[in-house]
Amino acid sequence: MRAAIAACLVVLPLLAAGAQAQEHHHEHHHGGAESADSAPATPFSALMNNAMSVMDAGMRQAPMNGNPDHDFVTMMMPHHQGAVDMAKAVLLSTQDPEIRNLALGIIAEQQIEIKVMQAWLQNHKEPTK
Repeated sequence: MRAAIAACLVVLPLLAAGAQAQEHHHEHHHGGAESADSAPATPFSALMNNAMSVMDAGMRQAPMNGNPDHDFVTMMMPHHQGAVDMAKAVLLSTQDPEIRNLALGIIAEQQIEIKVMQAWLQNHKEPTK
């Protein structure tokens, strides 16, 4: 587990830098970020409602087996993906630098945690009968 945590600590700054570079590329490539008076193609509230619906469905459909560790991880993966989707939605809708940095951090951190949970599931597969 320490190795996974250490790997995350190494990868997190790289992911955050990559997300910021991608954001900069997006702004440069598309002539700058959307101005305050131009709305994203889909309204923020619709993006958030969609993210919540997908997250809720994913959590309800998580494969449960009665093992609290397993069930926690399988339900948290769609929960974390919901946070990623919400953070991406706010990036389309805000120019506030603090919110943008918060959203970029959430994306980077939650994606790492999803990978850690996927690795945990791989390492703790149920024996086949």
